[in-house]
Amino acid sequence: MGFAVEKSRTIISAMILGRKVTAQDVAWLRREVFADGEVTRESAEELFAVVRAGMSNAPEWTELFVELITDYVVWQSRPTGVVTDEEAEWLIGRADECKSLDALAALVNVLAEAHRAPQWFVTAVRARALQWPGVEAALRARA
Repeated sequence: MGFAVEKSRTIISAMILGRKVTAQDVAWLRREVFADGEVTRESAEELFAVVRAGMSNAPEWTELFVELITDYVVWQSRPTGVVTDEEAEWLIGRADECKSLDALAALVNVLAEAHRAPQWFVTAVRARALQWPGVEAALRARA
């Protein structure tokens, strides 16, 4: 008789200990952990743990992170397509712990895909885009 191993926690812990997320890690996460498309609150918390660790990650990481957080907040939470006050508070709280471009990208993408979100959340995301370190430099680099 075997026992179940929480794949996402094990894999994400290993990535944090390794101090970076590679393109291969992202492919593994897509194939082994999130293949069914389900993102739980626990796995979303783990994804934010990677962002909080402030590591040098492959560009594929940001795409996966933003996609999964958006799926969790906008499409898998009920009512679908609506960011509730509870979800908005959770998301802002996690993003504020990171204050990173990845976290900001997730916030902005959630707003872009949601059919409805609290006005205070829209205002809060806008404020973070103007205040967080690195945002201005990143925007200049893209221009």
